[in-house]
Amino acid sequence: MQWTLVIPLKPLARAKSRLADTASDGVRPGLVLAFAQDTVAAALDCPAVADVAVITDDPLAGRELATLGARIVPDSPGMGLNAALAHGEAVVRSLRPRTPVAALNADLPALRPLELSRVLDAAAEFSRAFLADAAALGTTLLAAAPDHALRPAFGTDSRARHRASGATELGITGVDSVRQDVDTGDDLRAALELGVGRYTAAVSTGLLIPEP
Repeated sequence: MQWTLVIPLKPLARAKSRLADTASDGVRPGLVLAFAQDTVAAALDCPAVADVAVITDDPLAGRELATLGARIVPDSPGMGLNAALAHGEAVVRSLRPRTPVAALNADLPALRPLELSRVLDAAAEFSRAFLADAAALGTTLLAAAPDHALRPAFGTDSRARHRASGATELGITGVDSVRQDVDTGDDLRAALELGVGRYTAAVSTGLLIPEP
């Protein structure tokens, strides 16, 4: 099964405020872009992925991610993460009505294509499925089969919210790179230990990441 991924990305200047203790206002937008570049590059290298659509209004991010091969969809609702994902899903399914769709976080700088493929293969067994993040509170991937809506419920405690919505939680192990999103300095340290992609590696060189 070949999937279309929908990846939402805030304007770079407003993203990842919780990384303020690790990256200054002047550095943080470039770091956020690097996370997204490594996420998109790995997703496009995944054998289970046919297409990647990034939902963003940030002109720099749009240009850079389009260069990698992503389809850029403007966030015309402008009403937050879940609205952006629903809009992206509608756009890609207007082009490919029978495609299975998965929402993927843009902050997975250690993402491994083969681990992502394992997650998507597992998700293909269900009408809707999700993968919890490394903290076991949020969600890094939400998948929907053809003829089923994503019904995204990202945000605080999204793991519980997606479970309550009827989506199946994937218990697959050995896919740490798909779970390790980055919101804090501790998260970035964990991603660096897993091994990040070349964009994040370049931007994070020299950052003083606070010890826990």
